[in-house]
Amino acid sequence: MSNGFDLIIFDCDGVLVDSEIIAAEVESKLLTDAGYPISTEEMGERFAGMTWRNILFEVEREASIPLSASLLDKSEALLDLKLAKDVQAIPGVPLALSRLPMPRCICSNSSSARLDMMLTKVGYIKLFAPHIYSAKDLGADRVKPKPDIFLHGAKQMNVSPANTIVVEDSIHGVQAARAAGMRVIGFTGASHTYPSHADRLTDAGAETVISRMADLPGVVMALAAWDGVL
Repeated sequence: MSNGFDLIIFDCDGVLVDSEIIAAEVESKLLTDAGYPISTEEMGERFAGMTWRNILFEVEREASIPLSASLLDKSEALLDLKLAKDVQAIPGVPLALSRLPMPRCICSNSSSARLDMMLTKVGYIKLFAPHIYSAKDLGADRVKPKPDIFLHGAKQMNVSPANTIVVEDSIHGVQAARAAGMRVIGFTGASHTYPSHADRLTDAGAETVISRMADLPGVVMALAAWDGVL
């Protein structure tokens, strides 16, 4: 690996598009209305990177509130509308990619349809297509923090997980990448970030954390040269 990484994998939500804050707004309102009061900030801190389905399971377990199945569809529909209107790009991605020589792909918990919509809206889809992979296409029970989508991405790109670096904004995403045997850079440059975000990503297994895409190429090269942490 002295020549660098053979693949860089990006999460999408909160890494390439500033969508986690929009999801937190929609979902915190739905949960509060359903009898589980939670703020947008707390939503981002506790549940970023989790699918809405798994968030509902978690809340039901914790609060013993039976949440209706209709909440599942209601959130997805509301969120798709709001994302289509409001989602913004994380700045600096095209320039960072132009300085990263290795192949790249996206591995996300979002559906393929939503990924296509968001990446098209912010103008990033051509930077990654056709190498855009959704964990939901593998199965509802195979989303992060399970490593399946990262292993799938590496296999599609014909690269060993050990020679792959991942950029992730969520604890669950970092855990999934580490479980896949990959190295991870944490990212805290999206709107849903919170004071202990970087520390929590490091605790989950990120080797270092950045808050600007401009810093990514230098950090990737530094980590490629220093491969002692695994």
